[in-house]
Amino acid sequence: METSESREYEAAAAESRDDGERPQESILSGNEVKSTAVVKYSAVPPPAAYARLQEKTDLKLPPANWLRGISQLGQMGATSLGTSRKSKPFSSFGMAYDFIDCIGNDVDVVSDSENIKKLLKIPYSKSHVSMGVHRIGRTLLLDELDIQELFVTSSQTGDWNWLKELYQRLVDPKWQRKKKSREHFYQKAILSKFLYYSINGDCAAESVPTPIVQPTDSQSQENQIEVGEHSWPAPLRTPASVPEDGNPQEQGNVPLGATYVLEQVASIPKEQNLTTFLNEGETSQGLKNDFVRNILWTFEDIHMLVGSNMPIFGGGKYPAVSLRLRDSNKPINILTGIDYWLDNLMCNVPELVMCFHVNGIVQRYEMIKTEDIPNLDNSSFSTKVVKDIAQNILSFLKANCTKEGHTYWLFKASGSDIVKLYDLTTLCEETTEDKYQNPFTMPVAVLLYKVASNMMMKKVQNRKHYGIIRMLLLNCIKLLDKEKHPQFVQIIASANYMISELFQLNEPLKQDENGSTLNENSDDGYSEDEDLPEDSDENGSFSNGSDPSDNKAIAVIRSVGELSVPEKYKSTHQIRPSCAFPVCHDMEERCRVVLNYVLEGLKAVDGSIQKESDLPAADPSIPIPLKYADESECTGHSSLKKQIALFLDKVGPVHDTIKLPSQSGMIPNTWQYQMKLNLIFKASRAYFILSDAATALQKYGRALRYIKLALQSLDAYCCLMNNLSPEVLFFLSQCLTLDGDIQLMLAQNASNRAAYQEEYSYQSREDQEILHSLHRESICQAFSWATELYMDLEYQLSVSCKCYEAANELLCSCDQKVHVVEQHKQVLKRLGNSRNEVGVFYMNQAAAIQAEGTASKGITALEQELWKKSFSYFEKGIQDFETIEDATNAALLLCNTGRLMRLCAQAHATTGSSLKRGEFSPEEALYYNKAVDYYLRAMRSITRWEKHPAVWDSVKWELSTTYFTMATLEQDYAPLSRKAQEQIEREVADFMMKSLKYCDIHTESARQPLCQYRAATIHHRLASMYHNSLRNQVGDDHFRKQYRSLADLHYHKAVKLFQLLKDAPCEFLRVQLERVAFSEFQMANQNSNTSKLKTLSGSLDIIINSEYPFQQIQSELSCVQAQRGACDEHQEKVSENGSSNLNEEEVLKLVNIFETRLSFLLFQLIKMLTSKRKSRSMVEAISLVLRKALENLDSKGTFIRMFFFDYKSALNTINPSKLIKKLQDWDSTPHCVIGSWISSAPDQN
Repeated sequence: METSESREYEAAAAESRDDGERPQESILSGNEVKSTAVVKYSAVPPPAAYARLQEKTDLKLPPANWLRGISQLGQMGATSLGTSRKSKPFSSFGMAYDFIDCIGNDVDVVSDSENIKKLLKIPYSKSHVSMGVHRIGRTLLLDELDIQELFVTSSQTGDWNWLKELYQRLVDPKWQRKKKSREHFYQKAILSKFLYYSINGDCAAESVPTPIVQPTDSQSQENQIEVGEHSWPAPLRTPASVPEDGNPQEQGNVPLGATYVLEQVASIPKEQNLTTFLNEGETSQGLKNDFVRNILWTFEDIHMLVGSNMPIFGGGKYPAVSLRLRDSNKPINILTGIDYWLDNLMCNVPELVMCFHVNGIVQRYEMIKTEDIPNLDNSSFSTKVVKDIAQNILSFLKANCTKEGHTYWLFKASGSDIVKLYDLTTLCEETTEDKYQNPFTMPVAVLLYKVASNMMMKKVQNRKHYGIIRMLLLNCIKLLDKEKHPQFVQIIASANYMISELFQLNEPLKQDENGSTLNENSDDGYSEDEDLPEDSDENGSFSNGSDPSDNKAIAVIRSVGELSVPEKYKSTHQIRPSCAFPVCHDMEERCRVVLNYVLEGLKAVDGSIQKESDLPAADPSIPIPLKYADESECTGHSSLKKQIALFLDKVGPVHDTIKLPSQSGMIPNTWQYQMKLNLIFKASRAYFILSDAATALQKYGRALRYIKLALQSLDAYCCLMNNLSPEVLFFLSQCLTLDGDIQLMLAQNASNRAAYQEEYSYQSREDQEILHSLHRESICQAFSWATELYMDLEYQLSVSCKCYEAANELLCSCDQKVHVVEQHKQVLKRLGNSRNEVGVFYMNQAAAIQAEGTASKGITALEQELWKKSFSYFEKGIQDFETIEDATNAALLLCNTGRLMRLCAQAHATTGSSLKRGEFSPEEALYYNKAVDYYLRAMRSITRWEKHPAVWDSVKWELSTTYFTMATLEQDYAPLSRKAQEQIEREVADFMMKSLKYCDIHTESARQPLCQYRAATIHHRLASMYHNSLRNQVGDDHFRKQYRSLADLHYHKAVKLFQLLKDAPCEFLRVQLERVAFSEFQMANQNSNTSKLKTLSGSLDIIINSEYPFQQIQSELSCVQAQRGACDEHQEKVSENGSSNLNEEEVLKLVNIFETRLSFLLFQLIKMLTSKRKSRSMVEAISLVLRKALENLDSKGTFIRMFFFDYKSALNTINPSKLIKKLQDWDSTPHCVIGSWISSAPDQN
């Protein structure tokens, strides 16, 4: 039960802590040492003036206020016996718990001021020293290890027998308990009465004329524990009566009623209550900080947190003084001087008031300044030597007390100069199987945990302390045993979780210039396994096992006198090298480490959950929700939408909080419940990162396995927590988005399905154990529809879409913050792409059915169904991209929709009974016009070429192709049964010109030759159409003239474009022949010979300008013949690799037509010249040329080359001999036809 004194103390503590720290000025003593004191906490009001006692005051008589609670002296018993009160066990732990911020880095030593004084007086004192030492980070905790009380407890309980035997073997074989003398009690009694007498004001005491009763020997023996002292705690173990669930209300030696709140550990959004080792009312273990004041004392370069109960008085011209009672018959020695000096330094008291008495009768007062204490007669000492002692002792302890969680024993026997250091934890493990017989084990473990959690709460600094935090938590876990002490299972689970939080999963691994992984989390720390330098005489006078008779000591100081040597152990005063945070070479290793700690935490939580028989009885008025599903309805395409609807309803934000126990028996709002939620969520994040990393490596089977585990973890989380926070919903959407990506990539890489199946089927032992823990809360089947490796490509694509749709639904229910909006855009973009993939899949299936020839029997219902599915997915995808204003992707989906319309148009092509193509049907025109509409929407979506040149060019090409296809179909398969010829020609011309409009022939690109070829083809077709209209037009000269002009225009444009191409000689030659035919048609309708001759000359010009296509044809044929001739033995290979795009049969046909037209033109020319009665020589010349040309062409593999010169009247002035010579020089043929004719003509000269 909590006493009224303890409540007053807590109120004073709270008030003092609210006031904050009170820094004090430094005190310099002879400019030799530097001391600074900062009061961290004080339980007493400001110092009050002391009452100066009159001479002859008898201190043996008790004052009226003796042993009453007085604020000037702190709580009852704290200072009633002055500073000589014995330290309580674990006193340093009580201070460490209260000032956790100082532990680990800022403070070197935490201890009672009495222990600090005892250590600094070692070289001057022959008394024994026995202290327990613990290391927490850089901080050493010092507590008095009272051997007397320890062994008394051992004799009663038998717990410390192993240490008692060790002590008797190495130190005192005949140990007996020493009794305290009557003088000891007498001195303490008069000191207490003196302090109460010295209180000034209303609380001043009058002497009571009642003689004091001196204690007898029997009373001394029976009352061995005086006021202010505490019995030594028994080793901490779980009694037999403690139930397995570790109920704090039923624990014997360690009541756990209090709770410790860990605020915002790492990224936990909510506070989490953690059970602690001590409670507020427990004083039997000595874990409570009940010092009157706690002071942060800096002595030179040593930072110490000390607890002091020294009474401080003040008033008048003395703001702070310390009172001391001295026997005038006993001079002050050096030990007393050091004691007084150190007390005043620690409490920053500038003056000392000494009251001298003789046999309890006050004689006189004397005031001494603190800086003068070292110079008192018979007690002078060097402050610099004390400084050196402090530095050397601290260096010795820090160099040898290296392992956190271990209890070290610093011991010096009475009258001995040797100081020894033992590792009691190691000795306990070697001597007994139960390491928990060490009573310090549990307090140290709890302190390690509290220091680590406190460091994690410092968000600004925790990154550089990750290595330290990890080692603190690992040592904490190492000290705790969840089977023997189930009350500490919560700390074990929390420590494992905090270690997992140290590994930042949302940050990429950074590398240096050489590509090696940087360890950015580590800074200052230490390593438990690092080797310390060997000690030598140069570094100090201690060594390991230096005493042959005592090989149990880990370090020994051979002589206390050497502690006074300046900087004797300076080299070992350095903090150990840094403890590097574990370097993870890749993300998978980092996540695996996290999952290992998560698994340990889950084991701890699961082991602490009550058995079914211990659960509270169910309320019959409350229905129990059952989770079941018909297995027959959980497979197939029809169930997919239903499963997603059930899932979205399950994770929706509007639900009542679960108040019933979970499937495993956890009660909501208990620490197991909260901790398991955090661990499960951490596991899901780790699996998500693993899946993402595997996806980047294209290990899609492994990625699907990891995302399945992540979603199974979230399924268990949803079963425990119905009201999901926006952060959890956001993360769930990320998991579903990644799952959709994986399913989509698996569908696109179906050829590697066997390898993916092998990756997917593998499962590690760690994953199995985590899944086993998850199955305690849920069957983990809510996401089975999204995480299976399907063999059906169509279903796999559908699952990908459904994953994105579910993620989109979740994001819509989240708060629209910046990161949510950005994630929403990414999900919609992926959803649009996925719907495009599904739409293309259905469109390709429809195209395959059409290519197989089944369309000849008509359009099947399967085709129509595929068109509808494809169109539906395209439309939804377009809406997704338009929602996020992604014009480029929207344009691509519009293009695919246009392609689908063209596919539908092709399927509606009519066929006759002979399976020949029929007229261009209205259905075809309808679907082609729809395709045009979608292409035009795509162009309007992009708005301009600069926005996305590649997509813009692609859309224009598809639109041009659609118009061109419509024009060619209507031209080649004219619907004459429905439309007039003139209307068809107008529509064809309109389609052709629109196609030409979107055909870019000027921009240099990979598609430029195709555009030029199409433009040339369009002009060729238009010219042919107008040519044909001209032939069929009768009567109307206006239309005839217009058709003639348009035909001539398009023929010329076609020729220019074909001249730019290198792979269309046959088309070029065909256009030239049609131009010749067009000229012949014009010549046939001409009446005047002059017009006919002019037209005929133009036709011959066309023939003459046809040299370029013949050169291309000859070049290609020569290449093919050369390859065939060189590789006759590899005929089959040559026919495949050496084939040409040139159609030889078509070339022969065109050449024959060309010869025919050339013969016809020459014949017409002769005929015209004959009809005009030209000179005989001209007619003969033309006839001779024609005959020679025809004879030459009759021979296989020959060609002719002719030159036409129009000399007209100047021909009569030519010198035949000179012309023949020039012609012979120009042509390799020795006899030219024209030259022969000229040579027979009469010489005009």
